[in-house]
Amino acid sequence: MKRLLIKLIVFCLPFLGFSQGNAQEYVKKVLETPEVELLYSYYNQDGDNAAVTGGEGTEKLSDMTPTIIVSIPFGENDVLTVDAGLSAYTSASSSNINPFDGSATASPWVESSGPSRSDVLSYFHPTYSHSSVDRNEIVSGNVSVSNEYDYSSFGFGGGYTRLFNEKNSEIGISAQVFLDNYRPQYPIELREGFFDNRISGNGTYTPISDPFSELKRNTYSFSFNFSQIITKKLQLSLSLDGIFQEGLLSTPHQRVYFVDRSDFFIEDFQLADDVERLPFYRFKLPIGGRLSYYINEIFALRAYARYYYDNWGITSYTGNIEVPIKISEKFTVFPMYRYYTQTASDYFYPKEVALSTNRYYTSDYDLSSFNANQYGFGISYKDIFAQSKIWKLGLKSINFRFNHYQRSTGLKANIAALGFKFIVE
Repeated sequence: MKRLLIKLIVFCLPFLGFSQGNAQEYVKKVLETPEVELLYSYYNQDGDNAAVTGGEGTEKLSDMTPTIIVSIPFGENDVLTVDAGLSAYTSASSSNINPFDGSATASPWVESSGPSRSDVLSYFHPTYSHSSVDRNEIVSGNVSVSNEYDYSSFGFGGGYTRLFNEKNSEIGISAQVFLDNYRPQYPIELREGFFDNRISGNGTYTPISDPFSELKRNTYSFSFNFSQIITKKLQLSLSLDGIFQEGLLSTPHQRVYFVDRSDFFIEDFQLADDVERLPFYRFKLPIGGRLSYYINEIFALRAYARYYYDNWGITSYTGNIEVPIKISEKFTVFPMYRYYTQTASDYFYPKEVALSTNRYYTSDYDLSSFNANQYGFGISYKDIFAQSKIWKLGLKSINFRFNHYQRSTGLKANIAALGFKFIVE
């Protein structure tokens, strides 16, 4: 979801610098040869707090994401990188946008077999970067487009990096703009003309079914980064991000059930009282720091900490540690651990706790209070001379990572990622 191609590429293509005099000074290229990176990740999760069914129901989901990243050098100082891919998912919870289109009894715990159970996100993200001849300045611009069945996005951005202090210090700034559009898929019972004579309950089913008039979502972000090599073994980096969003920040297919309204059912599925309603503005402020320490020829340490605040009432803390262990010249393994904790949004309510008189409400447990632990490991193979060959491609590296994630709310997930990087000869 991201980045304006022609203007930014033109902006980021200053004239190449040449040495004075008759002899041209040799400048090593930023990227010597084209590189191709092939990535594949698989993600699956399960839990009992699906937002589509009002905070109660199956969260079973699987996602497969193949990606290709191609980096192409232009002259000595410029590189075009194109990142493109697909994300194909199957979701039990989103299948219950319409729980009545399957053959099984409708229930928040049962996956419907209708078309909303799966979708494919496609994206295309080119970035152009220009480095100064002395390699102390980098200017970049990027564009991105993405699309899925109910959402499309267009974005653009740029960045500037400055190295100084004999390249021991680095400062970077960047900005991004995302212009997104919803094609709302409301729960089936809230759509105009819905009628089913199987509805049971006390009284007449009269949900709040006002459609959203604003279907755009704009995001503006600014990032500042600073890194410093403190000693031969120690490097520190700090980051500050400011993110402002406006427009439709609610998800139109996520149900809410009120405590002051009667319950109505079709089979075992409770019909929505409304969908989540969230403010049309949000400000986010993440502040993070990284520490890399070289212990010896075998062990290194990487640590990360982050504080997050937003104006919806959420504050969070993240801590991450990774210990790369070099077992040979080419192979490195790295166990890792991540801890995360956050407070609940001011607008979060579990099922049948919110009042219909509230202005804002959601039962999305991503906005609840929870703690999370993530355990994992990785294996890295590097061949800096690309001696291994596949056709005209020299194999530069292979990386594999696996992580297990577990929330205090009961959500569990696994993700495996495999990547190959090649040099085009």
